[in-house]
Amino acid sequence: VQLQASGGGLVQAGDSLRLSCAASGGTFNSYAIGWFRQAPGKEREFVAVISQSGSRTTYADSVKGRFTIARDNAKNTVYLRMNSLKPEDTAVYYCAASTNVVLPTLPKWYAYWGQGTQVTVSS
Repeated sequence: VQLQASGGGLVQAGDSLRLSCAASGGTFNSYAIGWFRQAPGKEREFVAVISQSGSRTTYADSVKGRFTIARDNAKNTVYLRMNSLKPEDTAVYYCAASTNVVLPTLPKWYAYWGQGTQVTVSS
């Protein structure tokens, strides 16, 4: 499966953004889709993941209550709605696909990755 992340940009603290992850070339509803982010000089960190059907989600504590992950299997797309953005949310955001049915939070469980989209939050 190929993944294409989009929707990043430069915003101010407190603003919102919606990222999209469009998939092609595979059976989309057989994959859990996760979002990760990586800031300069830091390791890639887990943000959120959604199950194959969309019925289960898991969030990192740092984004819980501010970010919402959702999917539209008819459109082969996963969304990450980010509200109340903070400067510390600045990073390149990646979407990734996993066949694991236990929602994985570690990058090693994801076989397919998109190219990333930059999110910059100014204070």
